[in-house]
Amino acid sequence: MSLTDDRFPSSSSFDLIASSLSEESQRNDAIKKGAAIFAFTLKNKNGETADWYIDLKETGKVVKGATAPEGKKPNVTLILSDDDFAKMMSGKANAQNLFMKGKLKIKGDVMKATKMEPILTNAQAKAKL
Repeated sequence: MSLTDDRFPSSSSFDLIASSLSEESQRNDAIKKGAAIFAFTLKNKNGETADWYIDLKETGKVVKGATAPEGKKPNVTLILSDDDFAKMMSGKANAQNLFMKGKLKIKGDVMKATKMEPILTNAQAKAKL
């Protein structure tokens, strides 16, 4: 089942992230490094928002929707525009720069947000294959 939402072009990246977590060794490594539930809230050009969750605490699953898997609370929520998420996923922008410019807002455990970088890098590599 696709995680892509046509209203959010960059949301296809969540399919790439899910694909990169489908291999057991990569999933286990990501859970070990991430140890948290990450929420992403994207805002498109029409002002609409949508949410995705990546459970790197237990399951390694990526889900779309208003609530995290099994109703768990995210440890950290990253809020940014669809365009900026696309730039981040393509490697044209990094989370730290977006945060410093006020284009990325982080709720929750800010230090956990830094644990997301290797997972995004794996998804970027998969996109280039």
